[in-house]
Amino acid sequence: MAKHVFLTGPPGIGKTTLIQKATEALKSSGVPIDGFYTEEVREGGRRIGFDVVTLSGRRGTLSRLGSDSSTARREYRVGQYVVDLVSFEHLVLPVLRNVDLGSDTGKKVHVIDEVGKMELFSQSFIQVVRQTLTASGTTILGTIPIPKGKPLGLVEEIRSRKDVKVFNVTKENRDNILQDIVTTVQNCRK
Repeated sequence: MAKHVFLTGPPGIGKTTLIQKATEALKSSGVPIDGFYTEEVREGGRRIGFDVVTLSGRRGTLSRLGSDSSTARREYRVGQYVVDLVSFEHLVLPVLRNVDLGSDTGKKVHVIDEVGKMELFSQSFIQVVRQTLTASGTTILGTIPIPKGKPLGLVEEIRSRKDVKVFNVTKENRDNILQDIVTTVQNCRK
């Protein structure tokens, strides 16, 4: 039986939009929910990076376009983006560590959008996600990238877990899949 739900699919297919819609539907049905999603940051029509936004409305930098000049400090880079690990961990770790393990009111849902290359630079994030996956009082509603290039350890771990239901989001199904996602998350909490 599934305990966690993850969406996967190519970049820009609508995973975050589905997560946001599912979050609203779950909240309105009284499900205790917390977590974060990532949002593109655009300037003049051009993407300049990504922010992390918590469900309580706090926002911080995940990454920004980096310069090609090398700097003295170690940079975490994904393509042309420089990851702001301090900002990411400062915002996300307290939200994920706020797992209520002794709750009788049904499992709390943790939104984790996403478990991807940028986020995986954080060893603390990896540790917290693993703890949340094995905690009895939580269900994760998250996103993972489609496999491409070198496998990402934690992503493959999540994908191969027996207690994880993975929805593959496509152009064909993204407008019809929302109710299935919400129902599956609600069933995970039982």
